[in-house]
Amino acid sequence: MRSKQEEIKNQVLGKNYNLSVVPAKNSLMKKLNKRYRNKDKAADVLSFPLSKTDGEIFLNESLAKKKYYMDYLFVHSILHLKGFKHGKKMEENEKKIMIKHYGKEYHNWN
Repeated sequence: MRSKQEEIKNQVLGKNYNLSVVPAKNSLMKKLNKRYRNKDKAADVLSFPLSKTDGEIFLNESLAKKKYYMDYLFVHSILHLKGFKHGKKMEENEKKIMIKHYGKEYHNWN
């Protein structure tokens, strides 16, 4: 895990949380998404809480070329592992974390 990711992980989940980050190909992302979410398409990211102190994130490596998108997906996944569901509160937290760790650069990521 890169140092910035480690810092974000520690901020949101705590230092004692064990996290695996797995870069995965489209084919694996599609297979996992079908198996666990019953969606027949490749996911950008999948988060799997394994216990209260362990989790795993699969990031679709085909998206790595998009500047800051992988960072955003990492933050998005971390918040899911923390228990957030999609919605305004999650979006607000994503934005706070992205601005704190990526500053002005984040605003131009899309």
